[in-house]
Amino acid sequence: MTDTGTRRRLGALVGVGISGAVLPGVTLGAEAVDVGLSIVIAGIVIALLTQIVHIGPSAPVPPLPLLAFAAAGFVQDSLIWWLLSWLGGEIGQWQVEGFGTILLAGLITRVSILAVSLIGASRPAEDPA
Repeated sequence: MTDTGTRRRLGALVGVGISGAVLPGVTLGAEAVDVGLSIVIAGIVIALLTQIVHIGPSAPVPPLPLLAFAAAGFVQDSLIWWLLSWLGGEIGQWQVEGFGTILLAGLITRVSILAVSLIGASRPAEDPA
């Protein structure tokens, strides 16, 4: 398990928590225990699916390709939130109402994954030569 993968999973969990707290169309549960359990389950689903289908560069890339990776990751996260909205209806613990809410949740999740990945990123050592 790499440090980058750990940061990506942590970013997914942070994104789910922020989306559940900020967006009015995301209902994570009725009680505090339900909310905590829903955040953990949704975070695990998002982290697992983003690990299986990893969209992102493996080396530093110029800004334009990086923007393309970010757009593809946003689409991926939005599709995962759409899956979560369907699963939530089947399981009954959480709800995601509306396509706009799904898109905003995907955007928040992608931004949090990128932010957490960049915060702890190790920089290569420079040669003093």
